Amino acid sequence: MNLGPFSICLAVKDLQASRSFYEKLGFTAVSPDPEHTNWLVMKNDKTEVAIFQGIFEKNTLCFNPGGHFGKPLTGFTDIREIRRELKAKGVETTEETGFDSKSGPAGFFVADPDGNPILIEQHV
Repeated sequence: MNLGPFSICLAVKDLQASRSFYEKLGFTAVSPDPEHTNWLVMKNDKTEVAIFQGIFEKNTLCFNPGGHFGKPLTGFTDIREIRRELKAKGVETTEETGFDSKSGPAGFFVADPDGNPILIEQHV
């Protein structure tokens, strides 16, 4: 099963303080557009750290089947197939969205045995 590109989503208290810190580590803000004020994706080479203020309660692992930043991948496994496979293996999914259509954006959460949240979110 290929879950797609990976990033870590950090729950931060002060978006601008976190942005400044990650810039000192060599990261650059690559997303989002200016109308979003409570999250940013920071990138350093191939490493991505997404910082979210007031969106996630906990730091969250994130996988994006299908593509990243609006750039579709070729030959990807659709999130609906990933969800079916995980459920067949007994993995519980929560906060499902977008599954009323047969393609396109959708997402859901799973949690590892220690309760760490994992977001699987398809944008394409």
